Amino acid sequence: MKTDRRSVALLLITAIILIYGVIYPNISVVISSFQREGSWTLANYREILSQGIVIEAIVSSVGLSIGTVLFCALVGVPLAFLFERYTFPGRRLFAALAALPLVLPPLVGTVAFIFLCGESGILAHGIQNLFGLQNPPWRLRGWPAILLFHTYTMYPFFYVLTGAGLRRIDASLAEAARGLGASKFTVIRRVLLPQLTPSLLAAALLTFMTSMASFSAPLLFGGDVRVLTLEIFRARQRGDFTLAVTETVILAIISLGALIVFQRYEGTRKFAAAAMKGAPRRRASIGSGAARVLATVAAVIFAIVLILPVATLVLVSFAQEGSWTTQTFPAAYTVANYQRLFGDPYAAEVFFNSVTMSVIAALAAMLWSFCVVMLLRRQTGRSKVFGEGWRRLLSLLVLVPWALPGTVVAVSVAEAYGQPSLLLGSFILVGTFWILPVVYFLRFMPLVVRALQASVEQLDPSLEEAAGSLGARAWQRFTRVTLPLVWPGAVAGTLLAFVIALGEYVASVLVFVPANRPISIAIASELRDFNLGAAAAYGVVLIVIISISMVVAGRLERLRG
Repeated sequence: MKTDRRSVALLLITAIILIYGVIYPNISVVISSFQREGSWTLANYREILSQGIVIEAIVSSVGLSIGTVLFCALVGVPLAFLFERYTFPGRRLFAALAALPLVLPPLVGTVAFIFLCGESGILAHGIQNLFGLQNPPWRLRGWPAILLFHTYTMYPFFYVLTGAGLRRIDASLAEAARGLGASKFTVIRRVLLPQLTPSLLAAALLTFMTSMASFSAPLLFGGDVRVLTLEIFRARQRGDFTLAVTETVILAIISLGALIVFQRYEGTRKFAAAAMKGAPRRRASIGSGAARVLATVAAVIFAIVLILPVATLVLVSFAQEGSWTTQTFPAAYTVANYQRLFGDPYAAEVFFNSVTMSVIAALAAMLWSFCVVMLLRRQTGRSKVFGEGWRRLLSLLVLVPWALPGTVVAVSVAEAYGQPSLLLGSFILVGTFWILPVVYFLRFMPLVVRALQASVEQLDPSLEEAAGSLGARAWQRFTRVTLPLVWPGAVAGTLLAFVIALGEYVASVLVFVPANRPISIAIASELRDFNLGAAAAYGVVLIVIISISMVVAGRLERLRG
């Protein structure tokens, strides 16, 4: 009976968060998209879908995301094979650098890319001055610019997941196939790729959804390219909330479609994992001297390409304001940008706001994740409070905010709680300090749930059963057996949510207020005022904070393993 009461309590807490944070806001947006002047109608969709601009934005968003998936696969998969299957001088360093774009928040990465590759950036100025050109040799605008930036920032999804898949593959299967006379191409097509399919599919869907949510790159160098995230932002800026809400629903449908596909292939991932029982293949040493030199040179060039945007950001952060015009490099350097950051009360407030809101969101996500995961874990035996269908629905609802772009989450919360509501009464969340912590929590809590769930699934149920047979109560079993074993994974997921929330810009730009202005908004403001050094200094400090958090999260992840 006590166990049943605990399960019901966990179910109640979980249901409240899902109703307030996921179900009600999204239903409010859908209802608003079907209403005009107080009556139900399809006129909003008919009107919007008859506009060529909206159709262009839908096609561009999907096309851009598909193109991003293809280019990221072309970069990430070969890199994973190179660093996981072969050994050569400097392999460990280059393999670590290959994941460098993961520490760049979208807005900071975009700014660094502009400073390096833009028509007024270091590379363009260098070539222009070297050859005496009248105009910059290129313009960082349009589809090529967005695809280039997306490939740079998102290929690590394929690199990391494919590398993880290669480490799990049973090497004896490929050896058996070669022993039976199969060619290398046949082994790759019939043995290797089927085992890697779950990793490749997960990377493709993650890349697709991240590209659909992209906002900074299309905003800053998209040119004439129209995407749904930008159209929603512009509609809200114009005060056309009907258009913004309806486009939000369309974007949500596309993103949720990707999530459904991901869920559909969960069984495939489990099947493939079950086949990987043997020993992984050892890395082969590149024997040929010329091949070793070629691999090392290629890795060095690749590492330089990865480091250059971050190095450029650091360089510009020391540039004196107004000293970088047509020169290849800034003409004068100073530490005044950092002195301003650490001495200006406004800058201190910005960092305090971002850290505070990210900590609140991450800790709330961790606490709630324990409720969700413990509830799902109790769905066996006599403590079971709902069936398998409801369990799957709960898992799907938890993942919904992760599948939705930040634009959709921010608009849905603003629509639901921007006026008196049934759930909050006369309290209006929009316009308060708490709007961003709530949005951050909703967006990134699925990451914490998944990290904690992975740790819990690795637990041997017999440990808790043994503790119970020795007289330990439920809270003692949890605090002394379960919690110490899953704590590294829970903290790693929480740190990941904190890191992503710290650099969040897409949702922040839609609902922030002066009382909770985050770092990303401060960077955008400095760029608008052409304070390039200050914007770069903000970005460098943010990267340092994120890097430290990622190192801690990585160590905790290894502890979990």
